Amino acid sequence: MPPHPQDVPDAPATPSTRFPETVDAALREAGWLPGRWDIRGAEQWADTLRAHVSPAGHQHAVFPAAVEAWAEFGGLRITGPAPGRQTAPAPVRIDPLSGLHLARTLADLGRALDTEIAPLGEEGDGRALLAIDSEGRIYSIDHTGDWYLGHDIDQGLATLITGLQPVRLGSG
Repeated sequence: MPPHPQDVPDAPATPSTRFPETVDAALREAGWLPGRWDIRGAEQWADTLRAHVSPAGHQHAVFPAAVEAWAEFGGLRITGPAPGRQTAPAPVRIDPLSGLHLARTLADLGRALDTEIAPLGEEGDGRALLAIDSEGRIYSIDHTGDWYLGHDIDQGLATLITGLQPVRLGSG
C-alpha cells in the first residue's frame, strides 16, 4: 500500500475537499492547512475571555465549539477574492479578543437566540464582530444589525470569503 500523500515529505499541496476551491485557496494563502491546531493559543484566549468582567458585570461564554474554531483558525487574516458573489468580501481576522469589550452585546444576542455566544473575530477591519454560538453557528454583528453566516465555521467562512449574502436575523 503506498504511503498517504500527507506522510510523504515535499508532497505537492492539493486542495482539501472540505472547502470549495476558492475558500480553500484563500484559507491556505492566510496560513491555514488541514490539521492546523493551536490548542495552547485557543486556551490562552479562553482564559483571557473568562477573566474579563465588564464594568456592569458581564462575562464571556466559553465553550467547546468556540475553542475548537479558535484552535484551527485563530490568528488568520483571510482575504477573499474580489468581487464576491453577492457582496464584496471583506478581510476577516480570527481573533476572539477583538470582541473582548462586547460581552454584554454577545450575551444579549445569545439570550435572543436561546444559546451562548462567544467572540470569534472581526470582519472588515473592525466594522463587524464575528461570533460563534455553542452549536458552532456563525454570526456577524455590525451597526446595521445581526447576521447569520452559516451553520458551522466552514459555512460561515465560505459565506464571508466568497461574498455570499448573509441572512439578517429577525428578518424572517
